[in-house]
Amino acid sequence: MKSRRNFIKQTSAATLGALIGSRIVFGKNLPKDYVPVILQDGDPYAMFNKHKDMVVLNNKPWNIESAPHLLDDKITPNEKMFIRNNGLIPEKTDVNKWTLTIDGESVSKPKTYTLQELKTKFPQHTYQLTIECGGNGRKEFNPPAKGNQWEYGGVACAEWTGVRLADVLKDVGIKANAVYIGYYGADVHLTGNPEKVVISRGVPMNKAMEDETLIAFKMNGKEIPLAHGYPLRLVIGGWPASVSGKWLKRIAVRNIVHDGPKMEAPSYRVPCKPVAPGDKVKDEDMCIIESMPVKSLITYPKTGAMIDKGNALNIRGHAWAGDLEVAKMEYSIDFGATWKPCKLDKPANRLAWQHFSATVSFPEDGYYEVWARATDSAGESQPMVLPNWNPKGYLNNACHRIAVKVK
Repeated sequence: MKSRRNFIKQTSAATLGALIGSRIVFGKNLPKDYVPVILQDGDPYAMFNKHKDMVVLNNKPWNIESAPHLLDDKITPNEKMFIRNNGLIPEKTDVNKWTLTIDGESVSKPKTYTLQELKTKFPQHTYQLTIECGGNGRKEFNPPAKGNQWEYGGVACAEWTGVRLADVLKDVGIKANAVYIGYYGADVHLTGNPEKVVISRGVPMNKAMEDETLIAFKMNGKEIPLAHGYPLRLVIGGWPASVSGKWLKRIAVRNIVHDGPKMEAPSYRVPCKPVAPGDKVKDEDMCIIESMPVKSLITYPKTGAMIDKGNALNIRGHAWAGDLEVAKMEYSIDFGATWKPCKLDKPANRLAWQHFSATVSFPEDGYYEVWARATDSAGESQPMVLPNWNPKGYLNNACHRIAVKVK
């Protein structure tokens, strides 16, 4: 994949035209290493250095998900990390001119930092942080919910390096009336209109000021890949991934709950009280999603495993619980009638997912399902089947299940 991408980057405009099947008008103006969009769309795996088994849900904007068995790494590598975009990826990112501005009603005097100033003025920190699309698991909802039909792979736990948002906000100086922060990125609206903001979400001040809330410039020890926010992004673990703004250019410190695009109902909101499947819910009866629910994923083996009678099966995976920690992990082979404990590791740091494992025995040959269930530190467990239905198909944390045949 990398060799093909490099080949495209190093190819002349004339040869690129041959690949496209048409002369590239103004080809002399192509930026260095730029891959024309038509070739990007033709091979997203090469474009983003993604694993060939990942699933493209949408290409305008790009939304690509992993599969449970691809997420077996303890720290998610770039090639297996999901992509969730709302607009078009910015084409020009000059790091030498990149700046971050902090402003808003609750800032006494706006301040702008260069990328180099952020890296040198503030202490750098590294955390493993779990980020999950709010709509991960949407495909299972019935009646169906509109939106990208994510199955299980809209989640990842990479290692992020950057500076604490809290340190930067303290340096700027924020007023006592600060309520929320809202981010603004350099992504482009699908209409191409540079005046339209694609997405501008945020979090309350207590979440913004947590140690683990980062303005990040590295992912897994390297520059953040373009699709994941290069050269600068927010990473806010435990909450919907939509609050972790990419291609970060500005943070507004607000004296109200942030009201940018995708903050309004029904975006990233669920009914404040349970509703019947298919019910219409008024905007004023929708509440903003904050901490994500407890959840787990079996990453080994891949569903459909076959073993010989008398052999045990080793399973493993990850569990996470939003702002909380996972306290207990269990598995079942009898459709939830009984549960047995898994070995559960402590998180590498707060807001990192936790790894679990177990050795599973089967009493006789035939078809089985292995179900995984996590319980968080507040005593909340995953439901065995779909949780409360909601119009946008958010927060599906039903037990993950894999099929196993014993022959």
